[in-house]
Amino acid sequence: MKIYLIALLSSFGLALLLVACLMPLLKRLKAGQYILGYVKEHKSKSGTPTMGGLAFITAIIIISIIFYRFQDKTVNLTLITVGGFMLVGFLDDFLKIYRKENEGLKPYQKIIFQLAIAVIVAVYCYVNRLTRLYVPFGGGLSFDIYWGIIPLVIFVFLASVNCVNLTDGLDGLAGGTSLAYLAVIGVMLVVGGSSSAEVCFIGVGALAAFLIFNANKASIFMGDTGSLALGGLIACVTVFSGNTLYLPIIGITFVFSGISVIVQVIYYKRTGRRVFLMAPLHHHFQMKGYTECKISYVYALATALIGIICIIFM
Repeated sequence: MKIYLIALLSSFGLALLLVACLMPLLKRLKAGQYILGYVKEHKSKSGTPTMGGLAFITAIIIISIIFYRFQDKTVNLTLITVGGFMLVGFLDDFLKIYRKENEGLKPYQKIIFQLAIAVIVAVYCYVNRLTRLYVPFGGGLSFDIYWGIIPLVIFVFLASVNCVNLTDGLDGLAGGTSLAYLAVIGVMLVVGGSSSAEVCFIGVGALAAFLIFNANKASIFMGDTGSLALGGLIACVTVFSGNTLYLPIIGITFVFSGISVIVQVIYYKRTGRRVFLMAPLHHHFQMKGYTECKISYVYALATALIGIICIIFM
C-alpha cells in the first residue's frame, strides 16, 4: 500500500507545481476559453485559461515513467495512448484559441485521429491475448471473446474519450468524476494484482491537484487537451485489466452524458422538440436550478458509490 500512496503523492506534488506554473503562462499567451453564447450561466467564464490538461497529464506521464522505468509494455502503451489523445486535444484547443472561436478540429478530423489510436490499442490487445472479460458481480468469472476484442476496444475507446469530453462542461465535473473512477478501478486492480494499479493512483493524485484550481469557481479549465486524454486513460486501465464490462457501470455518469446528447439530437431532428432543457445532462440539471458545485459533487459521489458496490461484489 505504501507504493500506491507514494505514487499518488508524487503525482499530486508535480501536478500542483505544473498547474501553478502553467496558469500565468496561459494568461500571458491569452489562451482563454471561448464560451458558447447559449450557455448564459457561463458568460463570466469567457477568457478563463484553458489547456490545463497539459499540466496534470504531463505529471501522470512523468511519474509513471519514474515508477515503471519503461519495463511494462502495457503501461508503456497506456502512456503513449494518453499522450496521443492529449496531442489531439491540444491541437483542438490551439485552433480554438488561434481562431478566437469555439470550433477547433472538425468532428470528422477528431474521429479519424481517435480511431487511429483505438485501432492500434485494439490490435495490441488481440496480439497479446488481452481478450478475456470479467463478468461484473461474477465473483471472478470471465470469458474470452478472441477476435471480438478488436471491435469492442475500438467502440469502448471512442465512447470513453467522447463521453468524458462531453462531461467536461462544469467546474470540477469531469475531473472529480474521473478521479472517483480511477480510484475505484485502482482498488480493483490492487485486489486483482494488476501491474497497472499505480497508474490509476498516479492519475488520482494528479487530478486532485488540478481540482484545487478547477473546482468552482475554476481559475483554469482542462480543455480537450485534458478531457480526451482522461478518456483515453480511463479506457486503457479498464480495457487492459479485462474490466471493460465495468466501464458503463462505474462510469454511468459518462454514459448519461453521451446518451443524453444522442437522444436530444435524434429527437430534435425528428420532432423539432427537446427531451432535455439542454444537453449534455448536466446542463439540463443546471437549467433546472442546481448549482455547478452540487452537480459535480453528486456526479463524483455517484461514481464512487457505484464503484464501491462493484468492489464489494466483484
